[in-house]
Amino acid sequence: MALSRGLRCCQRVFSWIPVLIITSVVLWSYYAYVFELCLFTLTSTLEKVVYLLVFHVCFGMFSWTYWKSIFTPPASPCKKFQLSYSDKQRYEMEERPDAQKQILVEIAKKLPIFTRAQSGAIRFCDRCQVLKPDRCHHCSVCETCVLKMDHHCPWVNNCVGFSNYKFFLLFLSYSILYCVYIAATVFQYFLKFWVGDLPNKPAKFHVLFLMFVALMFLVSLMFLFGYHCWLVAKNRSTLEAFSAPVFVSGPDRNGFNVGIRKNLLQVFGENRRLWFIPVFTSQGNGHYFPLKNQTSESQNPLLANEDMWEESDDGSEEGSLVEDQDPSVTIEMEE
Repeated sequence: MALSRGLRCCQRVFSWIPVLIITSVVLWSYYAYVFELCLFTLTSTLEKVVYLLVFHVCFGMFSWTYWKSIFTPPASPCKKFQLSYSDKQRYEMEERPDAQKQILVEIAKKLPIFTRAQSGAIRFCDRCQVLKPDRCHHCSVCETCVLKMDHHCPWVNNCVGFSNYKFFLLFLSYSILYCVYIAATVFQYFLKFWVGDLPNKPAKFHVLFLMFVALMFLVSLMFLFGYHCWLVAKNRSTLEAFSAPVFVSGPDRNGFNVGIRKNLLQVFGENRRLWFIPVFTSQGNGHYFPLKNQTSESQNPLLANEDMWEESDDGSEEGSLVEDQDPSVTIEMEE
């Protein structure tokens, strides 16, 4: 036990190394740009003021979104998806796999669960002892089930999922803006140092290296950001892009795709003024999502039953969503 705890402790310490690397590079870029370029190289006071003002806006938004991506805890399934004491006893005492599956099917009838495992069974996490909501997966690094899990990102040392996916997208976009701004404003001085128009001094190394680092990060970030924009447009997570979610009717990569506009609103929310601000505005609570074949609000648990669902968390076992579930799904589960 002591050895296992020691290994876990070391793993948690080492998991912060990528974050420390990014933080170190960003802090160095701040020093190189503010001091070596603006204060020690630029001669025009107006140019200094404009460069510094815009730079600090970009730096502030980048830092804010990076902080939110790192320190926003991944959302886990609520108590309604955990087995009750009696259900847990039944499940553990039952030795036959088919009977265990049937117990999970009976429990799932009370919940808005539409996806299945590859075998067609109800998705159940033995480690967390919860029925997995749609799009929920267990993260072995965070050691918990994460709602609408996209992936575990070592560069933020956190799971990217329902609670922080918007923050992660904004982090990528402001990182690109940060790199573009640095590259665009440093370029002319990069050329002057390169051809020798400016004297050799310590600022030369910082300016030259700043240009290379900004371009290097820009290229990689643009590919990653473009990929996630495509995922948002299709309403898929990274995991779903590699392995299609399975429904009662079979696998369907577009099962949650309800159109580009509605897909965007799911991530960024209705208030467009807050789209580019790292505050949580995503729709729903991560436990259920509109399906491609559920377009009306009366069929959509995310919109029609959200308040009812949240009110039923006070200990009621039956859950109010049962009444509004698609009857065809319930029939197929019973079969």
